[in-house]
Amino acid sequence: MAFITRQFIRSLSSSAARHAAIKHVTIIGGGLMGAGIAQVAASTGHSVVLVDTSEDILKKSIKGIETSLKRVAKKKFAEKPEDGEAFVQKVVKNIAIATDAASVVKGTDLVVEAIVENLKIKQNIFGSLDKVAPEHTIFASNTSSLPIADIASSTARLDRFGGLHFFNPVPMMKLVEVIKTPSTSQQTFDTLLDFSKALGKHPVSCKDTPGFIVNRLLVPYMMEAIRLHERGHGSKEDIDVAMKLGAGYPMGPFELLDYVGLDTSKFIIDGWHAMDPDNPLFSPSPLLNKLVSEGKLGKKTGEGFYKYK
Repeated sequence: MAFITRQFIRSLSSSAARHAAIKHVTIIGGGLMGAGIAQVAASTGHSVVLVDTSEDILKKSIKGIETSLKRVAKKKFAEKPEDGEAFVQKVVKNIAIATDAASVVKGTDLVVEAIVENLKIKQNIFGSLDKVAPEHTIFASNTSSLPIADIASSTARLDRFGGLHFFNPVPMMKLVEVIKTPSTSQQTFDTLLDFSKALGKHPVSCKDTPGFIVNRLLVPYMMEAIRLHERGHGSKEDIDVAMKLGAGYPMGPFELLDYVGLDTSKFIIDGWHAMDPDNPLFSPSPLLNKLVSEGKLGKKTGEGFYKYK
């Protein structure tokens, strides 16, 4: 009877933890993705701390969030602009900023990392936070290409580590890929699913494989477009038009590459090629490498496959 009672108590405890809503979120990285995640979380009533290396970066992040919220408020409260202003101020009040992550994670339920796609840097951050975060705190990475298990390996909470891959722009895009590693507990995975739904997003379940679902299909598609052009089988303009008018895509592959950033695309394909060099879909592109070496990274630099003014 004692054994059954202990099992029952553990079951109740697990169930309670499973259904405990995430209330406090710490977001590491004040860039476009981190700020977008912060905006959405704050808009849905979560207490958010946005962390980056300097207050100047964070002030820019908050300013960007306010600008984005004002656009939302203008549509949502078109008839009552004063309510729109109150909405913006209420959401912004839910966001605090900090330059020392270790000092804020002690009271957080979830840490979401959204920084540069560098495995070592991510591991160092999570490794240090693992020492100070509460036992119940879940860690998640917003990586678009790196294995979640590799990032998690720097911590002692493999069962409380998963992936939350948001899409840009975060306030507009409904999809979130929720990634489960072989070590991620079902409780953690379910909690991340619930959190995504609480943000008003549509989560999909993903295994910890290269690119998860979207990028695993999208990156090879973009690379095949480059190879098609390299072989002289189509101009970039014609390929873009063909995919927009023939397949219904809002952007052609070259337009999308310039939007994403050629350096980002090169980083992803180089990493996948290193992991699986025999996969032809992961083969590097000489043209892509050349453009990146020349600093032509797409819209952010004014030139990529196309020129921008």
